Amino acid sequence: MARKRLTEIFPFLIPIRTWQRNLFYFIKMRFDGNKYAKILAEELLPYEIVMEKTKMINEDSGYDIQYQINKVDNLKITSKTMNKLIIHPGETFSFCLLAKNYKKYGKYKDGLVLINNKIVAKNGGGLCQLSNILYYSFLQTPLTIVERHGHHVKSLPNSDKDALEGVDATVSSGWLDLKVKNETQNNYQIILDFDDTYMYAKILCDKDSSVKATILNENFHYFKKDNKIYESVDVCKEITDKEERKVIEKKKLYSEVVEVTYKLPSNVKIEEEEANEEN
Repeated sequence: MARKRLTEIFPFLIPIRTWQRNLFYFIKMRFDGNKYAKILAEELLPYEIVMEKTKMINEDSGYDIQYQINKVDNLKITSKTMNKLIIHPGETFSFCLLAKNYKKYGKYKDGLVLINNKIVAKNGGGLCQLSNILYYSFLQTPLTIVERHGHHVKSLPNSDKDALEGVDATVSSGWLDLKVKNETQNNYQIILDFDDTYMYAKILCDKDSSVKATILNENFHYFKKDNKIYESVDVCKEITDKEERKVIEKKKLYSEVVEVTYKLPSNVKIEEEEANEEN
């Protein structure tokens, strides 16, 4: 049996531990040699490189729908810390560094989060939906992914049935961040917007691109191992010449394996075991 952490034995210590982690995390970032993007510019860059959307309310969560409504409020507050952000050449985007300024724009509400493989309500819960769509958008640009953490457990079905698998990015201030670095000579800008149903993410650039990147899922399947169900998928990137409309490059980025803890439909095929897993 794994040894319990001190905060599991004494939960009242969690706020102190969180404060400590955040303090040291952001001090370390201050001296890590990176220049972090912080400028929100009202003037928009001229060329749209990426546009994605995600459905915000998950009616199939199995939990009180109020948590989903609260999540939307949290997403809108956090988006204001990074909407219209310019990532200049040589700069690094940090989700957590920007999101820590959320109090300028409102007060978080209780949303659902995964802690110790359990779904619980927590103040500010649901922000991973924002980091997810940003990560998916970044994958379609020339920006370099510096830090990204996928979820190890999938406890809720996707609210958007058309969403790709394996392109999530969980964040937890002081522990897990989403970072990308602009190693190009171009400026990039993040645009975030909302309507009643969807959250939208755009990546703008000061130079148009002759190619378009598409992220694909391949070899998607479920398998059982040690009486647990896992989802496995390959995440691939396809580059298309926009003028000639032909694929000029296709490559596998990585394989993602995640434990599924919600009940799958009875018609879903589950392989008995996967002998050779790729990580």
